[in-house]
Amino acid sequence: MKAKTSTASNALIWFGAGVSIAEILTGTYYAGLGFAKGIAAILLGHLIGGALMFAAGLIGGREEKSAMETVKMSFGEKGSILFTLLNILQLIGWTAIMIYDGSLAANEIFSAGHWIWALVIGILIIVWILIGLKGLGKVNTVAMSALMILSLILFYVIFFKERGTAQAAGEAISFGAAVELGAAMPLSWLPLISDYTREAEKPFAATLVSVIVYNAVSIFMYTLGMGAAILTGTDDISLIMVRAGMGAAGLLIIVFSTVTTTFLDAYSAGVSAVSLSARVNEKWAAVAVAAIGTAGAVIYPMDNITGFLYFIGSVFAPMIAVQIVDYYLLGKRNSTKSISAGNLLIWLTGFAVYRFLMRLDIPCGNTLPDMVFTIALCLVVNRIRGGRTETS
Repeated sequence: MKAKTSTASNALIWFGAGVSIAEILTGTYYAGLGFAKGIAAILLGHLIGGALMFAAGLIGGREEKSAMETVKMSFGEKGSILFTLLNILQLIGWTAIMIYDGSLAANEIFSAGHWIWALVIGILIIVWILIGLKGLGKVNTVAMSALMILSLILFYVIFFKERGTAQAAGEAISFGAAVELGAAMPLSWLPLISDYTREAEKPFAATLVSVIVYNAVSIFMYTLGMGAAILTGTDDISLIMVRAGMGAAGLLIIVFSTVTTTFLDAYSAGVSAVSLSARVNEKWAAVAVAAIGTAGAVIYPMDNITGFLYFIGSVFAPMIAVQIVDYYLLGKRNSTKSISAGNLLIWLTGFAVYRFLMRLDIPCGNTLPDMVFTIALCLVVNRIRGGRTETS
């Protein structure tokens, strides 16, 4: 019988996911709103994204299935292939983006060449993958403790030591767009969380703690980025670290936060690949993703990821809306058809509505109204088709 993971180990995994340079950099986009509106947008966005993340993770935890395996329950064996492929692509993208951001920041502190740092980070991610989730228990405890201490030091540097009368860096965004950016990060983990809760000893507790820990840390990271941009007049975290004398400590934050977060992206890409074919070795598929992401980080510039984040929201928000209706409201556990055409059409409609809503400035962002629309549409369609009697 496969050993189950503890609630504490799940908390450590998701703490590592939250400590991320990408989250700090996303937080810098909030500077134009000012502290009060910026914090409100960050909190509201994470509340929306976190609720959906919990709903997705609990399905996998209860059913003991990976994220993409749970998608098959609503969209069918072949119908889930679309989401699996999109998920693998977004995870390759995230792997490359994280390594790119981490390598640029590390190079600012210790100049050795952007590509050198990309290779160092990529190799460390592969080491993390080869050690595996079970073997990372003690390593994660040490790494997370160190990252927490260093992150608190960075918080002190930004909000107290470096505080001045600087002008906020960056262009102002609307409150609704800021809410959507807040929801986008937890949404990006939505098609991954079940890869970890499926092995939890206590599914509900592990899912709840995972979501709370990740979102609390993510909010903290966003706030660091916003504070850096507002109080120091720069969105360059590495520059702040150097100016504050945090050379070695700053380098550790950048490198290990990138590794602990990006490891999850590469690992879950391997898990998703297995759902396409049982012949795939999940660990070596993850190693391949880490290698591809490293190559992408070396070759391509990835300085603005807002479009990427919005694309993730438009794909996975309506997907989980369909799953929520099927699993929690209609009590469906499996599709009996290889492709659930009805649910795929509902998802496609939700996707189109999300992209349309991006043209509007909605105070609560795009995800919440798109979710409400998709859930309502799903319920109406199922009512017409006979509700519980329809199994596909």
